[in-house]
Amino acid sequence: DTDRALVLLEEYCKKLRKPEEQQLKKAIRKVMGIFKSSLFQALLDNFKKKATRHGTTSHTSLPAALAYDVLGCPKD
Repeated sequence: DTDRALVLLEEYCKKLRKPEEQQLKKAIRKVMGIFKSSLFQALLDNFKKKATRHGTTSHTSLPAALAYDVLGCPKD
């Protein structure tokens, strides 16, 4: 769920307003750009195909898991 990860990261970025948080905000925006890139999407599709073939798919997607880690949210 790359879209869900992007939504979570965007919401978090909106909360970063202090001058000392701007470096973090810039880094998160860079990650968001990577998530939106065609290369990342192609790699993610390849990863999903291999995981499905090997029966190793998990409930939490890779981008969402990363976003949850960045935001410090609990994983359901």
